[in-house]
Amino acid sequence: MKYYLVALFDEESYKLIEPIQKNLSRRHKLYKNLPTLHITLEVIDNPNIEKLDVILEKIIKPYKRFKVELKDILCFNEPYKSVNLKVENKGYIKRLARNINDTLKLHGFNVRETVDDWNLHVSLASTNFSPREWKKQEYEVACSSAKNQDFHDMAKIDRIELWKSINNKKELIVKTYPLKSY
Repeated sequence: MKYYLVALFDEESYKLIEPIQKNLSRRHKLYKNLPTLHITLEVIDNPNIEKLDVILEKIIKPYKRFKVELKDILCFNEPYKSVNLKVENKGYIKRLARNINDTLKLHGFNVRETVDDWNLHVSLASTNFSPREWKKQEYEVACSSAKNQDFHDMAKIDRIELWKSINNKKELIVKTYPLKSY
């Protein structure tokens, strides 16, 4: 089973981004329940959860809450057909993602080979959690209309979570790792 290590926004930042997601969902009739906005830091295949938890605690412990720059819309074509907010891949979040990837690789976990070719992003709309598949034309319209919004803002990350790859919100979260306050 795949597990996802994700960065989550504080309440104020979430309220800044959520209207864009709601608008896309409503316009294109995608979701009954909106998926949680997040930034995927790492994907881990079939980990030993107890060992993983100990290592993640050590990695994340010194990190403080931090800001990320969200700039522009990034669209991933087929097979993903997703509309995303681009996260500027620099500073604290890049260092954290690289540290997690390198440390987990050293401990023998099955993670991505490199984080350098990974576009950090916030998924606003995709067919992953939608009850129906987007038609190609619908996706293209959603992508171009989102790009016209010209979004650019800073958002604060206040916690990291380990998620299971299931569509059940009650069983999704395996563990939460709060980040230190300033």
